[in-house]
Amino acid sequence: MAGDPAPESSYRTETLRWLAEEYYELNGSQIDVLDSSPTALEFSRLVHIGRPVLIRDSAIPDSKGDRTWSKAWIADKMGESPISVAVTPNGRADAVTSGPDRKLYFAEPHTQRMSMGSFLDTLSSADGSRDLFTDGEVHYLQSQNGNLFTNCYFDLCGQEDPSEFEPLREYVPSEVPWCSDALDRSPDAVNLWIGDEKSVTSIHSDPYENIYTVIRGSKQFTLLPPTEGWCLKERRYPHATYVRSPTTSQLELVPSPADTPLVRWSSVTDPTAPGALPPEAHPIHVTVNAGETLYLPAGWWHYVRQQGFTVAVNYWYDMEGRGMSWVWLNFLRGTEEPPLGNEEDEAVAKS
Repeated sequence: MAGDPAPESSYRTETLRWLAEEYYELNGSQIDVLDSSPTALEFSRLVHIGRPVLIRDSAIPDSKGDRTWSKAWIADKMGESPISVAVTPNGRADAVTSGPDRKLYFAEPHTQRMSMGSFLDTLSSADGSRDLFTDGEVHYLQSQNGNLFTNCYFDLCGQEDPSEFEPLREYVPSEVPWCSDALDRSPDAVNLWIGDEKSVTSIHSDPYENIYTVIRGSKQFTLLPPTEGWCLKERRYPHATYVRSPTTSQLELVPSPADTPLVRWSSVTDPTAPGALPPEAHPIHVTVNAGETLYLPAGWWHYVRQQGFTVAVNYWYDMEGRGMSWVWLNFLRGTEEPPLGNEEDEAVAKS
């Protein structure tokens, strides 16, 4: 009926479009670049602004030598101790992937135990060439959740904080002083990342203030602000995990039990592909080279590629839950459940 108010979902979409455009007009698509690490006061101001910052300085001291953090150096420090490595057939762990039944799944990687030396042999050299022939599987050290340090390390509760990478701990600070002082807290997790150009991190956002420093190689980040989350078309997907077949030893994608909760994830597999994002989106492309650090505010969407053999460490600090920040991030991401990804695909196929 003429004059009736627009449906709630349409009104909300228009509100998000307006917020995204207002934010872009005020901030543009540029980010600040600092030549050195900020002071705690300077960083607290950056957190208040809430935009990414490229810092041309490393959070890891003594990491710029030719030998330090090389493959040989890492393998020598780690010895034959087994570590957990993510393995996929396509380099896309924790990503939406088509299964054998042609349905889309949120796929977690197979976790394989191997020595650091064996893992490093599967990766490219710094120039992107392959050191050894591999079977086509892609290996990535991305165990996350504090594989170097967890919050237990800082708690005064007497609990141990074991790490598979104990021999490397003395070379990685457990926290970033100017960040800890500004936020008045210690990191919730400190993670080590080692991989090459075949591994891709699908676009997602985290509820953490993220200090991401590259030690070797380079990382290419594609960033979108929380105001443009609606451009990423989140959907809900069934969960699955790559499992090694006992008969063929090949990786197979195995769906989780039917009662496993659906996973909310972006349906945009590559935001850098032409036409992947609507014209209202304004992605920011940032390359973080060895010896540089990226401050990525909580809630910012990021898609990550890397060039050649790459080593990085990131520090996750819990975002401030008081005030409006958490409420705004939830609103911008969506107050209702997104559609089912496979139902949408089936509807398109039948039309």
